[in-house]
Amino acid sequence: MEWFNIFGLVFIIIIIIPNIVFAIKCKDGFENKWNNKTVEILEQIGRFGCFGFMIINIPGTWFGWWSDEAFAVYLIVNAILVLIYCAIWIICFRKNSVFRALSLSIIPSVIFLFSGIMCRSVLLIVSAVIFAPCHIAISYKNAK
Repeated sequence: MEWFNIFGLVFIIIIIIPNIVFAIKCKDGFENKWNNKTVEILEQIGRFGCFGFMIINIPGTWFGWWSDEAFAVYLIVNAILVLIYCAIWIICFRKNSVFRALSLSIIPSVIFLFSGIMCRSVLLIVSAVIFAPCHIAISYKNAK
């Protein structure tokens, strides 16, 4: 099933879990102080593109891993980044700081861009390039 990436699905699920827990435990935990509709819309387009293209490989826009070794690097690096992401969520759960905001926005951005490069997915790379600066900017503006 070249069109379906089970590993990408697992990474996405793990990234989403702490966000769901945060949303349940801190119902009023996120206040958007920076109202830039263009950046917010681009962030959402990039986010859903990243989620989708981490899981679904569209033929003609996805060219697979360069080698088995590249696939192994993809798995190892993403597993480490996801573990760091979860650890920061756990450590900084109730601390609203610039460190937390930037860490929790840069790490998934790196995961998406790295994944797109490693599996040679044009749509994932484009989505990550849209998502990353928008997500990082929104997170930073809301944390300061």
